[in-house]
Order: sequence, then C-alpha cells, then structure tokens
Amino acid sequence: MKVHQEIDDSLREFIEAQHVFFVATAPNESDGHVNVSPKGLAGSFRVLGPHRFAYLDYGGSGAETIAHLRQNGRITVMFAAFEGPPNIVRLFGTGRVIFADDPAFAELRDQFPVVHNRLRVIIDVDVTRVQDSCGYSVPFMTYESDRTRLTDNWVDRDPDALEAYWAAKNPVSIDGLPAMKPAAGSDTRTRGARDRVTATARPAAR
Repeated sequence: MKVHQEIDDSLREFIEAQHVFFVATAPNESDGHVNVSPKGLAGSFRVLGPHRFAYLDYGGSGAETIAHLRQNGRITVMFAAFEGPPNIVRLFGTGRVIFADDPAFAELRDQFPVVHNRLRVIIDVDVTRVQDSCGYSVPFMTYESDRTRLTDNWVDRDPDALEAYWAAKNPVSIDGLPAMKPAAGSDTRTRGARDRVTATARPAAR
C-alpha cells in the first residue's frame, strides 16, 4: 500500500482509463446501512485537480449516495485494474451533491466530454487521501461495451418529467434520510406528509 500526496498524472491516467468504479458512503447512525454503488458510462468521471474529482450521477432506483453526502459528506471511490498490471486506487474525501438548480451545475457539467440523458446530479469531491494497493487477487475481465438501457428508454423525457420522477422515486434513503429535492412547484402539503413518513421510516435501534 502506498499513500500519495495527490492525484498525479500517472494516477489520473489510470483512473480515467477504467470502465467502472465503486462508490462507498455511510450514514452517521450506527444502525444505518453502509452503501456501495458501481458506476459506469464512458466519460462520467473526471479528475479536476490534484485533490478534486467529480462524476455524473445518472438516475437509478435508489439515492443512498446522495442522502449520505447530504448528511455528512464522507465518501470513498475505488478503481481496480481488470486488464493490464494489477492495481487498486482509492480516493477518500468529502463530497457534495450538485443539483440541477445549483449555480455551479452547468459549469461543472461542461467539464465532461459526454453527458447522457437521465443525468440526475453531479457529485463533487475534495480529496483528502489518495491510496493505492496491489490488486493481486482481482481477476482479469475483458470490457465489451457500456450498457445503454439506462439512457435509451429516457431519450424522450423532458427535464421537468425527470425532476418529478426523481422527486417521487428518490425522496429519501432506505434509512429515511433526505435525498432528492422536491420537484419545483410540488404541493407543500404532499411534501409535509412525506416528511412525516420519513421521520418514522427508520427502524428502532436494537
């Protein structure tokens, strides 16, 4: 294992050559659920400096990462070599969720060479530790192509429809933490009712 002072050019080249990366976050509560999410799609991850990176978060069935970052900002991202020399790189840091209505959203989005439809938020991370390790037990696997199903069936959706969908589907994490924001113009009475459900969503600690 080696700890690096920063994301140098060699590490950046390795990171941005990988086809998949893994995102780990956790809530503050001791009985909360630790989450690990695999991420892909070409061009969705960018190193923005020696101690900063961002990635495009495309909408899925859950919003654990978003909820955890809104609560405490803690995040670790891992890359593993499935081709070529063995290597594992972990980036530890503090992240924030950039929603579409954030003034920084458009400028940050322009840092990416490709932006597919179904973009939900952008995750922006300040890196506090850069670490690599051997990866000797990671198997060889051959990349074929990105899956397109995530974006293909959303080609004709307009932004307002997407916002409403995510607000309804991803309002809270599985532990009841706030995740996606309510859609613009949503009924505050509905939002209040959802908040009351959220307050009792998490099981009592054993």
